[in-house]
Amino acid sequence: MPSIMSISTYSPPNALNQDTTTEFARELFGESFQDIERLLTVFSNGQIDERQFAVPMDWFKEDHSLKEKNDLYIELATKYGAEGIKKCLSNRLFLKEDVDVEDIEAIILVSSSGMATPSIDARIMNVLPFSAHTKRIPIWGLGCAGGAAGISRAYEYCRAYPESNVLVVCIELCSLTFQRNDRSKSNLVGTSLFADGIACALVSGDHSSMINKCAKSVRPVIRETMSTLMPDSEEVMGWDVRDTGLHVIFSRDIPSIIKKWLKPNVDQFLTQNKLEYGQVDAFVAHPGGKKVLEAYEETLSIPESMTAVSREVLKKHGNMSSPTVLYVLEEFMKKEMAPGSYGLMAALGPGFCSELVLLQWEGVH
Repeated sequence: MPSIMSISTYSPPNALNQDTTTEFARELFGESFQDIERLLTVFSNGQIDERQFAVPMDWFKEDHSLKEKNDLYIELATKYGAEGIKKCLSNRLFLKEDVDVEDIEAIILVSSSGMATPSIDARIMNVLPFSAHTKRIPIWGLGCAGGAAGISRAYEYCRAYPESNVLVVCIELCSLTFQRNDRSKSNLVGTSLFADGIACALVSGDHSSMINKCAKSVRPVIRETMSTLMPDSEEVMGWDVRDTGLHVIFSRDIPSIIKKWLKPNVDQFLTQNKLEYGQVDAFVAHPGGKKVLEAYEETLSIPESMTAVSREVLKKHGNMSSPTVLYVLEEFMKKEMAPGSYGLMAALGPGFCSELVLLQWEGVH
């Protein structure tokens, strides 16, 4: 089965603590909400200490056209994406030696926070010396589910072409979609939660020579995946595209939807793979927010310790949409997992949908 050979994360340069962003929101939204102080508790209660952004705080104080925002998205997504790829292919935590970009057969580029045609992967290929024959597979619109979905699609590609090496590159610059004149509660919640981040994973097929470059004694093997769509749920999460740009849709019902809808999916997935909850050693959960993690714990009847890594990523980075679950995976890959240990990757996104990935750590030799 395909293996995840290396992974990297890359955080943009402008770090802001939650106190600073709370004060900014108070100044911006104060006149629009009579109960602003009560609403601002979403910042202090969200269990986020710091987030990283592609632009400095002053950028948010001015109006920007959709063209200006999107041009900046294309420029920075290309730059940061290339840096994330270089970091992944030279990461000595996971690789004994550097991997040449010419050895990459396909790039799965996941992003939902900007628009580009040619897509960002083509632009990255003009920055780094990829083969001109590298397959380009851009995926747009999966939002927070995109990281796990990218791993799933890489798994399928490597099953079809077992000698291949595939990069899953997740790039989200959520800050560039900020709507300073949107006085909705969804925008206020989004302002408290979302951030920018980049992650890259190298997935290799069974017959790839990449296995010889593995620096650790074990690596996560992808055993199975499952995608599920909730019918007629377009209004739960996503973008409302207006003349001013992308406005966030973020239903307050998401935690309750998770409680009612997710467990049957996970039950079915584990049953199909002849597993029980107690056999899962690593819960690689996308931390969509504090309430989302609490909903995971309640509906799946798992202890808070199972979401500890996800909580730490949320605390340090906020919700970066698609890359976030790969930030969580990176932390588990740094650990000394016992051979045979199972991991369950889970992410939810627009659709409304879930993406589940079953991992198992396997010895290299």
